[in-house]
Amino acid sequence: MKGLNMSDKLEISVVNGRLEEISANVLVVNLFEGVKIPAGATGAIDNALDGLISKFVIGKEGFDGKFGKMYVLPTYGKIAADKVLVVGLGKNKDFSPNRIRELSAKVIKKCKKMGCAKKVISVLHGAGIGGYDPEVSARMIAEGTLIGAYSFDKYKTEKSPKSVDEFVIVDMVEDNCKKAKAGIKKGKIIASAMNFARDLSNEQPAYATPTKLAEIAQGLKDIEVLVYEKEEIEEMGMGAFLGVAKGSSEPPKFIHMKYKYKGSQKPAQRKIAIIGKGICFDSGGLDIKPPSSMLNMKDDMSGAAAVLGIMSVLKDLKPNCEVHGIIAACENMPGCSAYKPGDVLTAKNGKTIEVDNTDAEGRLTLADALCYACDLGVDEVIDIATLTGACVVALGSAASGIMGNHQPTIDKLIKCANAGGEKMWQLPMFEEYKESLQSDIADMKNTGSRMGGAQIAGIFLENFVKKVHWAHIDVAGTAFLDKPQNEFPKGATGAGVRTIINYLMA
Repeated sequence: MKGLNMSDKLEISVVNGRLEEISANVLVVNLFEGVKIPAGATGAIDNALDGLISKFVIGKEGFDGKFGKMYVLPTYGKIAADKVLVVGLGKNKDFSPNRIRELSAKVIKKCKKMGCAKKVISVLHGAGIGGYDPEVSARMIAEGTLIGAYSFDKYKTEKSPKSVDEFVIVDMVEDNCKKAKAGIKKGKIIASAMNFARDLSNEQPAYATPTKLAEIAQGLKDIEVLVYEKEEIEEMGMGAFLGVAKGSSEPPKFIHMKYKYKGSQKPAQRKIAIIGKGICFDSGGLDIKPPSSMLNMKDDMSGAAAVLGIMSVLKDLKPNCEVHGIIAACENMPGCSAYKPGDVLTAKNGKTIEVDNTDAEGRLTLADALCYACDLGVDEVIDIATLTGACVVALGSAASGIMGNHQPTIDKLIKCANAGGEKMWQLPMFEEYKESLQSDIADMKNTGSRMGGAQIAGIFLENFVKKVHWAHIDVAGTAFLDKPQNEFPKGATGAGVRTIINYLMA
């Protein structure tokens, strides 16, 4: 998956030196909201420019430092950089590492639009008056810069000539530079995992097939991979997964990836399975979706893309745990062999499911994946899926839904989400929701009431969890955006990648 997006070409580094002495197309400085006289690195540049920032940008132009506001200023040869980009940090009390990430994404987008910014140098946002550790600040800058520089233009015959080739953080303090280098290294790894997932979710469904996902998994370094074919899946008794796959000419693939920490002879501290929903295209099956709802259903494997992105960087992050990445990959199509409303499917654990709606297919594939994961003897199972439209109705694109059977696990995931700039909101799993899954002819139906649909889907999944701590993350509203939001443009976001990486590293 390398080479599909522009962020692959962007070099990020650190230099110990004086900002005014380093040549660049654009120099980035910052101001908190309400500041009239710049201090720190911005103050030094203001002095070198004979007060242009304080007297002109702030004084005459009224630049107020509100978060995300920007002003481009020519330097008239007074310093080595051609232009200065003044960016607003917002109110000091609202400033956070997550804001550094978001601001950095906005900055690189602005620099790309300028067209002339091949080399950009920047202050270390947050490490001065912001009060954050230089390593944290640099990590957020690297993450945000690579997220913001991302573009999926693989299929465009004419690529945009507007790009930034080099981004350099400059600081006068040598110790800050050492810490910043460590932060950049980690930020690059996390951003590469996110962009790996974004590439897959943005891909055309003709490319990102179950077979292709299996090939990508098999190409990951330092990861053990097993790919089960249809006959083997049948032998394992995965009738729910195979029921969904029946309507497509694309063969299903059950993918099991395993990472094991090699840093010591001691057993891994934790054994964790992460499961990604892998519906490579969702037509809705015989309960076919309307065209407007089907348009972006290439993104229905965003959970699988997130798991692949995470597994791709574990060799670099080296968490002290054993991680199993699991994907039940198939397409949900209305072919002549497609499963039908009224069919009864038998899952791996022997439970029977009446098909109430063929467009509630993701939970069927996850059911067998959950059974498989629980049989591995892991301590925890986390599944991530674009599962329900009901979650989108409830939470929109601002937050993912989360639920499960172990409150401490849910609490830790929410904390890791907050640290990674991803919002999650816990949804209840009340007993009252269970009634709507009752079937007259099987153990359960695959759908219930439209009311509380996200929670009902979670309760359905819980039937296939055995003796492990389990959390379910519904990213239906956050995995793919219809319009730009925060640091992301329209399209795939890699939702859940930052959260789960933070969780594995905790």
